[in-house]
Amino acid sequence: MELTSNTAEYDRLIARHHAMRLRRQILAPAPSFPDPSAAPRTAPVPVGGALGTGGAGDYDGAADQRLILRSLGLVTPFADLIDHLYAFMFRRRPYLRSLFPESMEFQQAHLERMFDYLIEHLHDPGRLAATLAQLGRDHRKLGVRPVHYEAFEEALREAIRHRAGSGWSTDLEDAWVRMLRFAVRSMVAGAESALTEPPYWQAVVVGHERRRPDLAVLRVRTGEPYPYRAGQYGTVEHPLLPHTWRQYSMGCAPRADNELEFHVRRTGPGGVSEALVGRTAVGDRLRLGPPRGSLMPEDDTRDLLLVAGGTGLAPMKAIVEELVEHRPRGRRVHLFVGARARADLYDWPALAELGGRKPWLELIPVADDAAPGGAGPGGPGGPGGRLAEAVSRAGDWSQHLACVSGPAGLVDEVRTRLVAGGLPSGRIHHDPVLGRIHRGPALGPVHRGPVLGRI
Repeated sequence: MELTSNTAEYDRLIARHHAMRLRRQILAPAPSFPDPSAAPRTAPVPVGGALGTGGAGDYDGAADQRLILRSLGLVTPFADLIDHLYAFMFRRRPYLRSLFPESMEFQQAHLERMFDYLIEHLHDPGRLAATLAQLGRDHRKLGVRPVHYEAFEEALREAIRHRAGSGWSTDLEDAWVRMLRFAVRSMVAGAESALTEPPYWQAVVVGHERRRPDLAVLRVRTGEPYPYRAGQYGTVEHPLLPHTWRQYSMGCAPRADNELEFHVRRTGPGGVSEALVGRTAVGDRLRLGPPRGSLMPEDDTRDLLLVAGGTGLAPMKAIVEELVEHRPRGRRVHLFVGARARADLYDWPALAELGGRKPWLELIPVADDAAPGGAGPGGPGGPGGRLAEAVSRAGDWSQHLACVSGPAGLVDEVRTRLVAGGLPSGRIHHDPVLGRIHRGPALGPVHRGPVLGRI
């Protein structure tokens, strides 16, 4: 199992990036094209030069937001706009098709969500630029280059003209192009800022345990350190599904041997989760995108309430492992672990071993099929009823810091009950309320947070 070649591959990649950057500086000391955000609002924006210059402060996003919203009915539904966009782009540049997953269904849905997000936040370019910079850093693993963004702009122009029909105007098209160019500038800046970070890490599967027919715990080892913190997540690509990435939280604290753990539940046929659960063995190679997000603030040492449903246990287990080694003195931790049935508490033995003889850690299993007053915290009987109800009944959490991870409905329900119980919403950190799938390179992210997931 040869891993040392990864370091040489990474060194070559960084050298190539620096050489390309130096070449650009020598050959193009000034922008080749005008900044679209500074162009007169009545003048057409020239084709090409999608990168431009300038930052969030140079862009009047609020004006473009008003113009786009006034004419939104001309180009929506976005699904039709996006269908035409991709059809045109792949017809004109068929070589770009290989950058995308075989199925475009999720890619198109995510681009639709991205258009919604851009338009909704266009009045606040500073906040939007920060989100897009993170997206640009993530897109490096997909092989996206500036020329690809220019091809996307050309296709967007064509799609706007097609959808708007007789209602098309240069003002409408220019507003969309300015919005896109602002997004591209922010994404390219984010990618440039991460030049010394690998776009992805090679990993080898060193352990694969089927805990249930639809669930597996994988252990993988990277050839070089994967610089994450407990509570973060990374994207995973399986060789059976190139260009298709799925987000998973790390299920262990960082280890000196570069070994990571992922908890994967199969969510449907033909996807990354099915490949990881049912079609992966020891020795297989995966690719990991850069670690992102955080459920655990580093500067808050309050007593901690952790709530995990299903495979949302993974980041909570990592946090507990880290606290075993680096817990602030006096800090207490309560971990609620929920499942539909007692048999679904798939990692309870490992948790019990981790929490043994640690008086500061209380483990509370919650199974929907358990009778109230069951076996108690020492076994999978635990308090009965829904997990959110069990948490709210268990005590006063208003002075705690809370982290919640699991299905969207569970996250919403737990958060609502905690706020109703007096815990400020700013002290409740949680997983996204949307899905975590991330496929393909074109402006279509799903991270964590309100619209884009984790950010």
